[in-house]
Amino acid sequence: MKEAAKICKDASRKLAALGTEQKDKALQFIKDILKSHSNEIISANNQDMQRSEKENLAAPLLKRLKFDSSKIDQVCLGIDSLKDLKDPVGKVLQATELDQGLELYKVACPIGVIGMIFESRPDALVQIATLCLKSGNGVILKGGSEAMETNKILVELIAQATEKAGIPTGWIQLAQSREEVREMLALDEYIDLIIPRGSNEFVKFIMDNSSIPVLGHADGICHLYVDEKADLDMAINVTVDSKTQYVAVCNALETLLVHSKVAEALLPRLKTALEAKNTELRGCSRTCDIIQIKAASDQDWATEYLDYILSIKIVDSMDEAINHIHRYGSGHTESIITADSVTADNFMNRVDSGDLFWNCSTRFSDGFRYGLGAEVGISTNRIHARGPVGMEGLMIYKWKLYGKGQIVEDYSSGKKSFTHRSMGV
Repeated sequence: MKEAAKICKDASRKLAALGTEQKDKALQFIKDILKSHSNEIISANNQDMQRSEKENLAAPLLKRLKFDSSKIDQVCLGIDSLKDLKDPVGKVLQATELDQGLELYKVACPIGVIGMIFESRPDALVQIATLCLKSGNGVILKGGSEAMETNKILVELIAQATEKAGIPTGWIQLAQSREEVREMLALDEYIDLIIPRGSNEFVKFIMDNSSIPVLGHADGICHLYVDEKADLDMAINVTVDSKTQYVAVCNALETLLVHSKVAEALLPRLKTALEAKNTELRGCSRTCDIIQIKAASDQDWATEYLDYILSIKIVDSMDEAINHIHRYGSGHTESIITADSVTADNFMNRVDSGDLFWNCSTRFSDGFRYGLGAEVGISTNRIHARGPVGMEGLMIYKWKLYGKGQIVEDYSSGKKSFTHRSMGV
C-alpha cells in the first residue's frame, strides 16, 4: 500500500498541471469504455451479488451493490454533466494589489491524493474517480469486500481509459483488504485527505486512528417537519417521495415530525399513501392514538433505516421539532413543509444541518441534482466542505505573488507602503 500511495502521489502532481481539454478527453474515454464493456461489468457485479446473497448481506446494502445497465447509464450521465462543468483548477479566488507591481493571487488547486473508503456502491466508485480526475486529484479507493469483483474491473477499465488519454499512470489505485485500510491511515506522507462513507462508529474509528485530515460522512438521519400552515397534499407527496423514491440512500427520510394542529387531518391520509408503498410506520404515543401503527422507541429516533420504515412524532411547535432534530439528527438534511415564509426562514436559519429545504423532498440533497457533477459524499462536518461534496470540496488553494524585485526591508523601513487594493476576481 505504501508503494501504491507513493505512485499515486507522484502521478497526482503531474495530473494537477494538466489542462481541461485533456481531462475532459479522459472522461469521454471512461464513458466509452464503460459502455463498451458493460457486459463484463454486469457479469462481475452478478458474481458479487450472488456471493453477497449467500452471505446474507442486508437488503439495503444489496440494493446499493447492484450495478446493472441502468446504473451504468446513470454514471455515464454523471460523466457528461462533469464534462460540462468548468475546470476548478487555476480559478482565481481573490486578487490583491499589495503595491504597484506587487500582485497577490489566491488560486484554487487540487488537494493532492484522496483516500476514499466506502461500501457497497460501485456507482460511487465511478463518481469519485471521475470527480477526482476533473479536479486534478489522485485517488486511492477502498470499496467494501462485497463489491470486490465490480470494483476491480471498474478501476482496471478507468485506468486503461485514462492512460489512453495521456493521464499519468497510477493516479487511481485500488485497496482491497482491511489491512490496507489500516496502512492507509498511517500514510500521511502521501495521502492528503481521507473521506470515509459509513456508520458513525466507522467514521469515528477513522478519525481516531489517523493524523490525516478526515472529511466525515456518517449516518443520514433526515427529518421532515410538517408545520401547522402546511399544504397537506404537498406534505403527503413530499413525504412519500422523501421516504420511498429510493430508500437505501443517506438522503432518504427517516423521521417525520408533524404539528399537532394538523396531525388528525394528515396522518390517516399519510398512512394510506405510505402503506401503498409497503412502508412500515412507527409512531409516538400521540401518533398511535390517531392511527394504528407500531409504537416507536427512543432507538427509532436515532436510527438510519435505509429501508421502508418511517418514524412519526407529533410536536406542538417548531421549537419542539428543532430540538428533536438537534437531539437525534446527524446534521445531514432536514426539510419543512409550510406556507409561511417567515416560519420557513426561521427553521432553515436555526437548524444546524448541512442541507435545509423548504417545501421539497430530502432526496434533492445530492451532488448531481445540485449541479456539482455527482459527489464524493455528503459532509456532515463543519470544515471547508459541507453537504454534497463535488469538485469544489476536493480543492484547496495556493497563494501566488508576482513582483518586480520588491524587498520587505523597503516596507519595514517606511520607504514604501502597502496599498492592499482589491483587484476583484
